Amino acid sequence: MNHLLRSLLVLMLLAVVPAASFAQADRQARLNQLENAKIAYITDKISLTQDQAQKFWPVYNDFTNKRRDINRRMRLLRSTNPDALTDQQIKDNLTQAMDLRQQEVKLEKEYFERFQKLLSIRQVGKLYTAERDFTREVIKRVADRRGPRGSHATDQPNN
Repeated sequence: MNHLLRSLLVLMLLAVVPAASFAQADRQARLNQLENAKIAYITDKISLTQDQAQKFWPVYNDFTNKRRDINRRMRLLRSTNPDALTDQQIKDNLTQAMDLRQQEVKLEKEYFERFQKLLSIRQVGKLYTAERDFTREVIKRVADRRGPRGSHATDQPNN
């Protein structure tokens, strides 16, 4: 009986591991698809030439990775329940959060300067608008796919 239980457990694990791998691969494929859509969207919105694109995208990707890291660290700080912390730990977390926000502003200023060396100022302005618009569009599509969340969602006027 014990051997049968172990065999069933092994079979279940063999069934679950590929499913988890497929789920991870599917998630990665969706992220790649989203990233490709963002590249196409921004390229179109700021009218990048091929020469500009070759120089711009490595710089932009570096900026995005650094900004994503700061945001990830900020989320980790916010995910901690303040009731589970001492006053000093709360103070330290808030101080770290402010430091991260300063790092983010410093990063944005640095890359603003770098982007101006690669693009016209009009294209840089359009870049920031395109980023916001793309994010709004993704959020809207995700919300549309999920449907309304309760009856109050239909009571809100569309802006």
